[in-house]
Amino acid sequence: MATNIDWDDLRTFLTLAREGSLTGAARKLDVSHPTIARRIKVLEASVRARLFDRLPDRFVPTVAGVELLADAEAMERAAESIHRRSAGLADTARGTVRISASEAMTTFLARHLPRLRRDLAHIEFELVASHLLANLSRREADLLIREQVPDTGSLMTRRVGKVAYGIYAAASLQVDDRSLDNLRTLPWCGFDDDHSYMPGHGWIISLLGGERPSVRVNNWLILQESVRAGAGLSLLPCCLGDDDPHLQRLGAPLPEIIVDQWLLVHRDLRDLPRIRAVIDALVRLFQEMRPILEATGSAEPSTASCALEARA
Repeated sequence: MATNIDWDDLRTFLTLAREGSLTGAARKLDVSHPTIARRIKVLEASVRARLFDRLPDRFVPTVAGVELLADAEAMERAAESIHRRSAGLADTARGTVRISASEAMTTFLARHLPRLRRDLAHIEFELVASHLLANLSRREADLLIREQVPDTGSLMTRRVGKVAYGIYAAASLQVDDRSLDNLRTLPWCGFDDDHSYMPGHGWIISLLGGERPSVRVNNWLILQESVRAGAGLSLLPCCLGDDDPHLQRLGAPLPEIIVDQWLLVHRDLRDLPRIRAVIDALVRLFQEMRPILEATGSAEPSTASCALEARA
């Protein structure tokens, strides 16, 4: 009968099962190979069963290991839930809030940090620029701003605004004929194949008759810098391009490319005072800066209500 099973040993077991090697598990947990091997040996002694078959190229869970894996994953989810809920025990609007967004949206937030933080002096902000969907369950971020809503029931979502996109070129480039027939003959910059989901990518491919842009990147800020340098035209969020004196927008924003922005928060975190305070501040910022985001004019202060109206 298994007794006194240590959570660190179970966590090591989970990591080795997922990584498949001592090297991968040691790197993930920031411990040594002998530590991984020792913890697995202790766990096997506790459950009185061999948990892994060691193949030439990887560790594979045995039948007993597969059975333990389901229970260990359930314990992991419970531990993550305790960690999330423990953040609210102090019941104070203080601490750190980590916000994950794309490079373009993170840049927008950074430009308006004084406005965003004007009533939040006791809250520290961490801005994380990433395309990837951070794991809110594991507190890799507290809030996400994304252009798509993931299919998961653990998140609360709210559409906080829209972002317009336009065609941009270097300010030094002379473009007298701004018709699409002429623009498609010029060099273009865009995203690589791994980032073909980015807003406007399909529009550029269609404009170029199925051809890929001659310059391809994986990051909005690199794309912006490429256009600034004169490497070609591209689509950029107007809130990024219109503020850049080294860029010119070639015409009005494209009506077919205006992208929703969604604010995501885990259900267990939505009512924490500091999270609610930052949510309200983000909603207010998007309301006040709507003309900038949608490229319709200058932003004016807003007194609109910022009540959270998240939907499942």
